[in-house]
Amino acid sequence: MKGAATSSGAAPSRDRLTALRTRGALRNLRAPVVVPEAVVRLHQLAGRRLGALRRRLAAAHRVLRSRWLRSLQLRVVTTTLVISAMVVTVLGFFLMQQITSDQLQAKETQAGNLVVTDGLPTAHTEPGVDSRPNGATTQNLMDTIVSKLQAPPEAESSYGVAILLAAGYSGAPVFRAGETAGVVTSQIPAKLISKVDGLQKRGESTASFTFAKMGSPSTPRTLVPGLVYGVPVGPYYQLYYFFPLTQVQQSLNQIQRTLLVAGVVLVFLFSAIAALVTRWVVTPVRHAARGAQRLSTGNLDERMPVRGVDELAALATSFNEMAASLQEKMTALEDLSQVQRVFVSDVSHELRTPLTTIKIAADVLFANREQLAGPVSRSAELLQSQLERFESLLTDLLEISRYDANVAVLDAEPADICDLARLSADVAQQLAERRGAKIEFRLPAEPCIAEVERVRVERILRNLLVNAVEHGEGKDAVVTVAGDSAAVAVAVRDYGIGLAAGEEHLVFDRFWRADPARARTTGGTGLGLAIALEDARLHGGWLEAWGEVGRGSVFRLTLPRTIGAELAGSPLPLAPDEADGSTAILADTDTDTDAAAALAVGVGAVPPRASGADGLAAGQPDEGSPAAHEAADGDGVGTVGTPAGAPGQPRAGSRVR
Repeated sequence: MKGAATSSGAAPSRDRLTALRTRGALRNLRAPVVVPEAVVRLHQLAGRRLGALRRRLAAAHRVLRSRWLRSLQLRVVTTTLVISAMVVTVLGFFLMQQITSDQLQAKETQAGNLVVTDGLPTAHTEPGVDSRPNGATTQNLMDTIVSKLQAPPEAESSYGVAILLAAGYSGAPVFRAGETAGVVTSQIPAKLISKVDGLQKRGESTASFTFAKMGSPSTPRTLVPGLVYGVPVGPYYQLYYFFPLTQVQQSLNQIQRTLLVAGVVLVFLFSAIAALVTRWVVTPVRHAARGAQRLSTGNLDERMPVRGVDELAALATSFNEMAASLQEKMTALEDLSQVQRVFVSDVSHELRTPLTTIKIAADVLFANREQLAGPVSRSAELLQSQLERFESLLTDLLEISRYDANVAVLDAEPADICDLARLSADVAQQLAERRGAKIEFRLPAEPCIAEVERVRVERILRNLLVNAVEHGEGKDAVVTVAGDSAAVAVAVRDYGIGLAAGEEHLVFDRFWRADPARARTTGGTGLGLAIALEDARLHGGWLEAWGEVGRGSVFRLTLPRTIGAELAGSPLPLAPDEADGSTAILADTDTDTDAAAALAVGVGAVPPRASGADGLAAGQPDEGSPAAHEAADGDGVGTVGTPAGAPGQPRAGSRVR
C-alpha cells in the first residue's frame, strides 16, 4: 500500500514537471520580436507621407466640390462631356463592328469568287486531273496547277495556294503529298481538311472556308490571320487557298484610329459648344446676382443692361423695374422718415418752453402742498410725478431723434465697467428695496477697463437694472461682469416672468410692451431699451436678450475694449444653460486685507441669499427662485450690504440692499 502510494505520487510530479517545461517553451515562443529601427523609421515615414497625401486629396476634394456646387457652367459642361463621351463611345463601337463586318464580308466574297471562278476551273482544265496519281506525271501536274494559280507579283493582294493529294493517295508511286506556294500545309486546319474530304467522297465541288492563323514557308512561326478556302478537284486532288487579312486589319486599324480621334474631337467640340451656350445663359444670371448683391448693400442705382427681346432681356427688364420700384419706395420712406424725425425734433424743442413754465409752477405747488387741502395736495403730487415722466419722455424723444438723424457723437474715455455697473444701480436699488428684493453683483477681482462714454453706458445699465427689478416679481437680480483680451460684458439676470418665444427681439422696439395691461411702477417711457440698443451700437457693441416664461430673462451688453475694434464673441454666455449654472469663487484668506474677491462664471447662476454676518457662500442653483446660502464663519468671501462704489471695499460677491 505504501509503495503504491509512492508510485502514484511520483507520476503527478513528472506530469507537473513536463507541464512546466511546456509552458516555458511556449513563453519562449511568444517572446517579443525585435523590429529593426530602420524598419520602424521607414514605417513612420510611410505613415507621414500617406497622411500628407490624404490631406492633399481631401483639400483637393473640398476645392472641387465647392467649385462644382458654385458653378452652374462647370456642371453643365462636365455633364455634357460625360454624356457625349458615352454616346460617342457607344456609336463608335457599333460603327466599328459594322465596318469590320462589311470588310470581312467583302473579303470573303472576293476570295470565294477567286476560288470558284478562277482556281477550280483552271485546275479542272488541266489534262490528267481526273486520272489516278502515277508518279512523275502527277508531280508535274501539281506543279503546273500551282504555278498557274499563284498570285502574280503585280497583284494588289497576295495569297497562297496549295494542291494536295486526297487522303490515301500520297506515297508510292507519288512521293510527295502535294505542291504549295505561300502556304504551310501542316497549318491548314484539320477541320477544313476533313470537310473537304467529305465533299470529295460525295463527289461535290463546293468551296468551304474558315478563319485561321497561318504562317508563310519562310517564317512559319509568324502567324497571320486570314481566310483558308478548300475545294475538291476531281476524286484525287484538293485545292487550298490562304488569303491573309493583313490589309484588312491595317485598314480597320486606320479606321479605328480615325474614329477615335474624331470621337475625341467631337466630344470636346460638344463640350465647347455647351460651354459657349451656357456662358450665354449664365453670364446675364451672374450679372443679375452681382446686381442683387450691390442692391442689397444699398446701391439702389444698380441696373442691368438690356439686349434684345428674349427671355434674358425680360429678366434684365424685370430686374431693372424691381430696382427702380425699390429705389422709389426707399426714397419715399427716407423722405417720410426725415419728415417724422424733423417733426419729432421740432415738437420736442417747441415743448421745452411751455414744459419749463409748467414745471416751475408745479414745483411751487409741490413745495406748498402741505398748506393745501387734501385733494388739492394730492393733485399737486400727481402733477409733479407726471411732469417728471413727461420730461423724461421728451428727453428720450430728443435722444432718439439724434440717432435717427445720425448726429449722435461718442465721447469715449477709459473707464472701469465694474464701477459703472455699481454706480448705475441707484434708481433700481430703491425700487428693489420697496419690493423686498436685492441686487447682487458678481464682479471680477481685476478692473474691466474699456473705452466708453460713461453717461451712455450708465444709461444702458440703469435701464437694464430697472427692468430686471420691475419684472423680477420681487426676486433678486444678478449683475455679472467679465472681460477678456478684446471685450467686456455685463449680464443682468432676473428670475421674473421672463420672455415668450420671439420677444427677445421685440423688447428693443420703441414703445413695445409684453403686456399692455401691465402697470408701470417706475414711470418708464417705453424708449429705454431702444435707446440702450442705439447706445450699444454707437460703441460698436452688442445688446442681446434671452428669456423663457417662468425662468426669467438675461440682458447682455458686450463692448469692445477699444473703440473701432470688431467683436468676435462675448466673455459671458447669453443663455443660463450655456453656463451650466456653475459659479466659481476665488477667495483670499488673509483677513487683514480687503482683497477678498469672488469671480462668478455664467449668467445662469441663481443669486445666493445671505444669512449670517459678513459671510457669503455659493450654493446650488434652484430652478425659478434664488437659492439660500449659509453664511461662512470667519474669513468669508464678499460683503453683504456694502454701499455701491464705496472705496476700499471688496467688489466680488457684494450686494446692494
